[in-house]
Amino acid sequence: MAISLNVTIRLKLVNKPGMLAQVLAVIAAEGGNLGSIDVVSVESGYVIRELMVGFSERKNMARLVGALEEIPGVEVEQVADRVFTKHLGGKMEIKARSEILDREDLSTVYTPGVARASQAIADDPELVYQLTIKGNSVAIVTDGTAVLGLGDIGPEAALPVMEGKALLFKKFGGIDAVPLCLNVHSIKEIVDTVVACAPTYGGINLEDIAAPKCFSIEEELVRRLDIPVFHDDQHGTAIVVTAGLINALRVVGKSIDQVKIVINGAGAAGVAVTKMLLVTGARDIIICDRNGAISRDNLSAVDSKKWLAEHTNKGCVHGSLPEVIGGADVFIGVSGPGLLHREDILRMAEKPIIFALANPVPEVDPNEIQDIAGVIATGRSDFPNQINNVLAFPGVFRGALDCHARVINDAMCLAAARVLADLVPAEQLSPEYIIPSVFHEGVCPAVSHAVQKAAKETGVSRRYRFEEKQQDKILVFNAD
Repeated sequence: MAISLNVTIRLKLVNKPGMLAQVLAVIAAEGGNLGSIDVVSVESGYVIRELMVGFSERKNMARLVGALEEIPGVEVEQVADRVFTKHLGGKMEIKARSEILDREDLSTVYTPGVARASQAIADDPELVYQLTIKGNSVAIVTDGTAVLGLGDIGPEAALPVMEGKALLFKKFGGIDAVPLCLNVHSIKEIVDTVVACAPTYGGINLEDIAAPKCFSIEEELVRRLDIPVFHDDQHGTAIVVTAGLINALRVVGKSIDQVKIVINGAGAAGVAVTKMLLVTGARDIIICDRNGAISRDNLSAVDSKKWLAEHTNKGCVHGSLPEVIGGADVFIGVSGPGLLHREDILRMAEKPIIFALANPVPEVDPNEIQDIAGVIATGRSDFPNQINNVLAFPGVFRGALDCHARVINDAMCLAAARVLADLVPAEQLSPEYIIPSVFHEGVCPAVSHAVQKAAKETGVSRRYRFEEKQQDKILVFNAD
């Protein structure tokens, strides 16, 4: 049963035998999924209890409250949606790293002492990474036009999602990330706004901006800024998909340059996944959108789809997704729910790899194809092999920030994908384990190290030249 609503119900019960049993019977009858039961207090003749209850449908909760109130000796004191409780007041705060306990502290962190730090940065701008928050700060930028599965809901409604993303940056990468939800929507307005704000940040994370304008926004920001710009919906997804596919191919004993890959979805994620798989060595890729296979003999007016047509589907195959999937070794879905069925997967090659990443409902039900698929991955946490971007972006930005990278390039992304794949030991690799857990403590350090190494090798890291320039100064920053 998929839980869509979790609530905490506070009840005042007459303190006599059998009361709790009656409550639990009503919860079960109304389709509630019971979690914890806690005693809040015991009063004269009464017990106050809090029960955690999950529901698959919101309407069941209203029926349950009515049914509970009909039980003699039961009073419903409060019903709290646990999601809203978690978001009350927002999920973030600003915390000082330097304490102000006396006048000396005040004069050091602010005037007059702060003037020395400002003058040092004015004399050598690279010092901003050592003497300010810039070296550990990322702006999470959205205009709210493509939020999760909700679509164009606007910048205010996008803010809870961006706050959540900021928590993930901090939890997994130790990075201070700040949501910038913009009430502007043209490419020029978004780019100009981000460029104006950029001096504060060491990197820009673009998030939930609708395609195709997200491509132009990223390209223009990369051109105008000298700090990393990373569109997580593109590159984060591509890194984790590539890592998972590398290991899935190991499981089924196939090579990436020999398999037929069908990708459904030609938006931000589909384009980025395609580009990274081509860099990784894939040779036979067909991309489908809602009109079927994209081919070079029927070019789209959209630049991103035109690029796909020119670089994939060499045989100019035409047809719908179920038609072109025949004989494919790999299916990657970054699209919508329920587009494929068991009979479609049966027409694929032996031991097909299925990455059905639409969330919360995948392109094909994993339970329908367990016995015929070689490997199955989804975007969900309740199935094995969750393809989750949190495996990528904290480590990628940690590495990019630590080496003062000017950009995040293909080599850095591919290095991240390969090290993610290698975090699953060969002896543990299986159809149910092709990608490390998001709570694997080694993920962020390994990705960060790989990204820094690739940045140095490709000449986009500024840190090493900066350290050489600073070696004769009295102060030593970030000594490793």
